[in-house]
Amino acid sequence: MSVADIKLAHTLSVTVIRYHRHRRMGRWKPDAAGRLASAAMELYGEYGFEQTTVAEIAERAGLTERTFFRHFADKREVLFGGAAELEAFLLEGVLAAPADAAPIEIVAAALRRVDGLFAERRSFARRRQAIIDANPELQERELIKLAKLAAVLAAALRDRGIGEPEASLAAEAGIAVFRVGFERWIADPDDGPGLGRVMDDLFGSLRAVTAAG
Repeated sequence: MSVADIKLAHTLSVTVIRYHRHRRMGRWKPDAAGRLASAAMELYGEYGFEQTTVAEIAERAGLTERTFFRHFADKREVLFGGAAELEAFLLEGVLAAPADAAPIEIVAAALRRVDGLFAERRSFARRRQAIIDANPELQERELIKLAKLAAVLAAALRDRGIGEPEASLAAEAGIAVFRVGFERWIADPDDGPGLGRVMDDLFGSLRAVTAAG
């Protein structure tokens, strides 16, 4: 092999290496988590949650299993990974409520804020709920999430100086409204009022039910 051939072979080798390196780097796109979540939701809907593997999710997204685990602890986290963001929204709402507001009104104000968080996600929420409804393990996980939200709200109310049992009662009642309101919101076939409006109506019903008669 001549010197020119050796140089050409070296150049081609470097080019191939750079090409594959570029492809690998291209796989680390900023929207990797979104692509993985989208792929997972498609597969959960097509084959069921239990039947879907992380390898299949990664393959559908055009990524690697290692990339999946950089974004999600396991395949359940695709469905529950937004819990921390929801908690943060609720805590901000509690802090922003007027100082003289009653406990249940503080909770109502905090829950009203999640309308902005869910405004563009009704379709995703429907698909997510259908997957959860089809799997007892996921239903239990959802209940645990709601219980934690109630505990977070109660703790935030206590930090505002509200005692017990008022703090826990207001938090539990608020999460009950959230659960019922969320179910109504995703079940609306006409994509009617937003989640905040639905919960406002339900808090009105709660006040009517608990009003002294």
